[in-house]
Formats: sequence, structure tokens, C-alpha cells
Amino acid sequence: MREVFGTRPWREPDDVPAIISVSNFKGGVGKSTIALHLAQSLAIKGYRVLLIDCDSQASTTMMFGYRPDIDLGENDTLYGHFHDPELLGVQSIIRKTHFFGLDLIPANLKLYNLEYEIAAHLARTHSFDIIDLVSEAIHSVVHDYDVVVMDPPPALGMVSMAVLQAANAMIIPMPPSVIDFSSTVSFIDMARTTMQQLEEAGSRVRPAYNFIRVLGSRVDESKSMHRELLAMMREVFGGSMLSSVMPTSAEIDNASSRMKTVYELERAVTSHEVHTRCLNHLNAVCDDVERDILRTWSSRAGKGMI
Repeated sequence: MREVFGTRPWREPDDVPAIISVSNFKGGVGKSTIALHLAQSLAIKGYRVLLIDCDSQASTTMMFGYRPDIDLGENDTLYGHFHDPELLGVQSIIRKTHFFGLDLIPANLKLYNLEYEIAAHLARTHSFDIIDLVSEAIHSVVHDYDVVVMDPPPALGMVSMAVLQAANAMIIPMPPSVIDFSSTVSFIDMARTTMQQLEEAGSRVRPAYNFIRVLGSRVDESKSMHRELLAMMREVFGGSMLSSVMPTSAEIDNASSRMKTVYELERAVTSHEVHTRCLNHLNAVCDDVERDILRTWSSRAGKGMI
């Protein structure tokens, strides 16, 4: 129907595709949950989305029905592309999903070997060209997509550096706790320093971010401490922090135990009230990110959700 009536929200060819990294080097912050729901939400709205699982734990890949280390070989992930980009080509590892408009580059445990192999390559050649391979892979297929969402490992290692280099936007999930706040501040500082060092070392791709947003994740607003820390986070990060938050919800946990997202549930698992509240929070987060994306597209200036 969208094609017939010309209402697909696709970007114009001159608009720069959004390449979003959902990053933090601390685990347990809801990174994969956010990347997965964001990609699905944008696909539901009619955007062409590529979701890239860059984490060897492959939790995002599993949510699309794959048994990563049984169903996928080393040439089915970015690992194979890193080893022989000319032979395989990134197009060969892109897989369709059960969501119309949402494609996936999967991951498995073999991807972890890249951490050592990239480091060995850098030590041997003293060249940072290999860091640019993720960026080059994305740019070889990005003309087919409006948005690329990347789920990197929860560490600032070699693969994460390659992801940060490839992105032009970043979402940083941060739960409202003192430890997570300190960790996130350290992550931002280390990421900035790393990008500067890559640029000084002569990396071919210079990262430039259209937007960077901090997202309060795993939030329980019934807890006074969470409310106080959220207020502090908003004061510190100001306009860089999304106004919406990602809650801690039994509905997300129950959906995950069924290998589904909240968007895939046919009915509420907990209660109608909990399901609706969770869905409203998810939609608010995804709508905020969508607005940021549209602001970067000159063809959409002053239109749509902006």
C-alpha cells in the first residue's frame, strides 16, 4: 500500500544514510535490546534497515532464529569479510529476516578472533587500513538502505574501534547507577581519544557523527534513586540525552525468554497494563531516534516528525 500511494519514508538518494552504533563498553546496559527494537521499529515504519551484529556473543543473531555456532560458518559473518573482502563481498553475508525491510549481518563466536587478528595485523604492518574494513563494507551496500544499526561488543576493543569508525551516529545506553555513570563517562573519553589517535595515524576514514545521544536504560522510575540519577544525567549531558528512557520491564524479559521482542508478541505476557506501558516507552525511544535521523536528511527538513 505504501508503494502504491507513494508514502514510503525512504530517504532521497542525496540524503546520507544513518549508520548508528549502539555502544558502551560495559555489559548489561541493554545495548542489544535497544539495537534490536530500534531496527525492528524503523522497519515496521517502512524504512529499509540493515542490522549488523558485531558481537561474538551473537545474542541479536539468535533473536532471528539462528543457532550462531551451528547454523553459521566463519564466512557467514564479518569475520569472513575481514579475511577476504575481495573474494566474498559483504553482500553475500546479508540475510533477509522475517521483518519486511529488515536485513541482518549475523555473528557467531568466531568473530571474537578478530580482536587478536586485527591487533596482530596492526603490529605486523603498522597500518590502520584494516580498521576501515567495516566502514568500507557498509558503504558498498548502504545505497540499498535508509538506516544501518550496529550492535558492537561491550568492550572498546579492535572490533568496537572499527564500528565506531564506520558509524555517523551513536546511541549510548546508560542505566541510572553511579557505576554505570562513571563507566559511561570513561567510555566517552576513551572513544574520543581513540578516534583522535586513529585520525592522527592516518586512517582513511575520518569519523564524523551527525548525532550522539545518551539513553537512560534499564530504568525503574518507581525507585527514587533512579529518578535522582536520571535528573543528574540530564543536567550533565543536557541536550545530548534523549528525553525518553528505556525501562526495566518484565515484558521485555518475558519476550526474550520466548526468543521474541516486544514488537513480536501477539498478546501481553504479563498484563495488558505492563505490556502497554513497555510498548509506549519503546515507541517513545525509537521515535526520538527517528527524529534525529530525519534531521540529518535535507529532503525531510521541515516535514514529517521533525
